[in-house]
Amino acid sequence: MRWAWHLGRPLGIDLYIHATFALLLLWVGINAYVATGTLAGTVGGIAFIILIFATVVLHELGHALTARRFGIATRDITLLPIGGVARLERMPEKPAQEMLVALAGPAVNAVIAAALYLWLVATGRPLVVDEAQWFDAATLPTRLLWANVMLAGFNLVPAFPMDGGRVLRAALALRGDYLWATQTAARLGQAIALLLGVSGLLFNPLLAFVALFVWIGAAAEASAVQARSALEGVPVEAAMVTRFEALRADAPLASAAAQLLAGSQVDFPVLDDGVLVGILTRAALIDGLTQRGPQALVSEAMVRKFETAHPRELLAGVFARLQQCDCHSAPVVADGRVVGVVTMENVGELMLIKDALRPKPGAGGAAPAA
Repeated sequence: MRWAWHLGRPLGIDLYIHATFALLLLWVGINAYVATGTLAGTVGGIAFIILIFATVVLHELGHALTARRFGIATRDITLLPIGGVARLERMPEKPAQEMLVALAGPAVNAVIAAALYLWLVATGRPLVVDEAQWFDAATLPTRLLWANVMLAGFNLVPAFPMDGGRVLRAALALRGDYLWATQTAARLGQAIALLLGVSGLLFNPLLAFVALFVWIGAAAEASAVQARSALEGVPVEAAMVTRFEALRADAPLASAAAQLLAGSQVDFPVLDDGVLVGILTRAALIDGLTQRGPQALVSEAMVRKFETAHPRELLAGVFARLQQCDCHSAPVVADGRVVGVVTMENVGELMLIKDALRPKPGAGGAAPAA
């Protein structure tokens, strides 16, 4: 993710923090200083936020480790001012597994809250603090207890992309179609987002940002599942481009630029003695021309880490891989030879055609298969 700093690899998972997190710390520090007028109060307020986000990391690790039990790796975890995001390679295919992965995060917060509660009771410390004690270091465990209770409760709100939305979708999918379950959960999530948005405008602007996040997340989840459903059972050869240009690794970038201008193709397989060795994307070409000049070789600018596909491979899996690596295209290889190229545009066009040919409600007859 852009504008994110790498913090480490807890349990083998890359952990990042977004640069905007610094704005949150600044805002909390200013509010703490206004409330207390002391450096100690300011440091205490910032420390409290850091501890909350430490529990957010544990929350996301709960998701990641549970997914790992089902053979699903986690690409990374990123901390944002509004929470954390664990990017799984894929969601579990079985609804029961998805429910367990979704519940694992709030369960971590519940365990932390329970441990703090037992410790506070055992030590005779207060379980509730008033506003005047909010920045008092002695009340930090109590505040952390209630922060974890709120994190667990808020994440269980049945709205994508929060955990409660995934739990609801999994519960519905146990009794019905996965696409229907996703669309139902997404509609409910967007309804909740509207309520949060109105509450944010009336009471707390932060709720308006959360509402926007929920609305976009719900729409994105529904769109992604609809795309996977439309591509179910479709092979790559149904969508790949068979008329394409390939470049030689020892060709100059000037000839690649001419190929780019001559047609609509923007990504080019790069061959060395007929063997696929890379892809020259439009971005890599422009980069190479800027930094090395038109006489530099294609091999100097090409992308060497890329996805490939097989003609008989299912398109849904390739589409998911392209999304995960943020790639635009993948060469299609059969028997060691490049036989086509599949791009995100091809996938989108195929989905449009399938949607156009789908029988409409109330229409007589059956549409031909795409």
